[in-house]
Amino acid sequence: MLDREPAFRPLRLRDGSAPLEDLGLIGDGASAALVALDGSVPWLCVPGFDADPLLCGLLDSADGGQFRVTPEGVVEARQRYQPDTGVLETELRTGTGLVRLTDAMALRSGADLTDDTPADRGELVRLAEVLDGTVALQVSVRPRGGGVARPALGGLEIVAPQRPGVRLHLRSSRPLHGLDSRYELARGDRVALALSWGRMHRHHRLDAESSLRQTADAWRRWMTGCSYDGPQEAMVRRAAITLKLCDHWVNGSLVAAPTSSLPAPVGGVRNWDYRYVWIRDAAFAVFALRRIGFAGEADAFLGWVLDAFEQSRRPRIMYTLDGGPVPDERVDPQLRGYRGSAPVRWGNGAADQRQHDIYGEVLDCADQWSLAGGLVEPGLWADLSGVADAAARAWRQPDQGIWEVRSEGRVFTYSAALCQVALDRAATMADRLDLPGPAPRWRKTADEIRQAIIEDAWNEQEQTICEHLDGHGGVDASLLALPLRHVVAADHPRMVATTKAVTERLGAGNGLLYRYRHDESPDGIAGDEGAFLLCSFWLVDNLTGQGRLDEAEELYTSLCGRASRSACSPSRSTRRTVSSSGTFHRRSATSG
Repeated sequence: MLDREPAFRPLRLRDGSAPLEDLGLIGDGASAALVALDGSVPWLCVPGFDADPLLCGLLDSADGGQFRVTPEGVVEARQRYQPDTGVLETELRTGTGLVRLTDAMALRSGADLTDDTPADRGELVRLAEVLDGTVALQVSVRPRGGGVARPALGGLEIVAPQRPGVRLHLRSSRPLHGLDSRYELARGDRVALALSWGRMHRHHRLDAESSLRQTADAWRRWMTGCSYDGPQEAMVRRAAITLKLCDHWVNGSLVAAPTSSLPAPVGGVRNWDYRYVWIRDAAFAVFALRRIGFAGEADAFLGWVLDAFEQSRRPRIMYTLDGGPVPDERVDPQLRGYRGSAPVRWGNGAADQRQHDIYGEVLDCADQWSLAGGLVEPGLWADLSGVADAAARAWRQPDQGIWEVRSEGRVFTYSAALCQVALDRAATMADRLDLPGPAPRWRKTADEIRQAIIEDAWNEQEQTICEHLDGHGGVDASLLALPLRHVVAADHPRMVATTKAVTERLGAGNGLLYRYRHDESPDGIAGDEGAFLLCSFWLVDNLTGQGRLDEAEELYTSLCGRASRSACSPSRSTRRTVSSSGTFHRRSATSG
């Protein structure tokens, strides 16, 4: 939705559900919603990202619940964002007229998105305006599990039995007839709606135009901080907003995705709840944000990581938004899943996995924190030193790896590489800040790990650094990230060869890459999966670092061209894609 005049296209349903590329993301720094091309809202969790969903039609189009504002007889539609904002416009054409629907999760008047104070109003604002002809507009609110409405505060109070602790209030500029209303409208007519779940006051009047304008203004003020000047600028600016929509503005944490259980592929069982904070995922995101001018978000996340680490007393691979433990994984038997892709899962069973790369993520975050002027107090440094020592012990031990396999652990090369990062950053911090600790020993072990990756993980016959540190196992696309973490230079002969091997053996066509081959690297999970876009952006970085700029630019352009029509991020793989957007620049190599 980077085109201000996108083409109209017919509405499409697949197994009763909208394609993921026909969904637009909106949010307010506390939660997020998805708006479909047909004018429905099939996903909304309140009051926070990881709360039980109020609207869950995304995972069950028949019984999951949704908030519809749709003209009867829609034949085609288009979506676009107001420039540099999280305000979404959907235009829907019927045989008799044209309606523009403007949606946003409202922000407070004068909200400063660079601050760590709440900006959300706990309110979804929807404004429908007839641009041409006449239409019959249908308004329907169906919480998951049903709801009961009764008049209250100039609108309707909605009781949702499955969310008894949430107080819902629906207001409209026209009379509401319960949970379902229908309006005959002509050119120039408007219907404004606000669904609220926060504190309500009798004196609050509905002024959707003002609320939408204030929300757009807040987004545009934030975007003045964007300093990116390079290829695909419009895409990078939109990617920055998408990342901000996944950011908890008060805590400083970032969810891996605002959704749960979207399948890869459709019909498969690899359906996970990603509404939590993966340290590595968020670290990639804030690294990108810092590079394009948003240092405040990066610093807020780094501070959050260190707080969460101190609170848990040991590094976890993922946390809840407030830094607590992630709930146990459970299957929801009531929901059919997106396009019938069961099971639907809440919580995440990988939360307690052993993944040694977390040592490097925590120490790298601490190093960035200190470089930005953050204070490393003695108690924190004592804990960080313990993480470095743990990395020195763990790098030759098996774990579940970056891809979180649910099979028996192995000694993954990437995990060892991030142990190297942990030790290198600890030694660097100790020297730079004159902190106590065995910096020479840490640095010596870091050098030993780097050498093991180059020598021991190298498979002469396959001409690649391998998945396992002993030189066995398959080709692993995560190895493309080694130059970004300053473990192995992109132009090292063995990294060049590894880039070639990954491209040839994991290629899915047209520049896309699989993470690994399931026949070579069983992961203990049934079913197959599609390509993983982030790996292709890592490939762009490697090509750039190897001086192959024309190839890098061609691949980068093609990957940006694959962005969904809505330019949103309903799935984790999409968010991880946009978190690397903007890394290629012809004027300089940007790896690491």
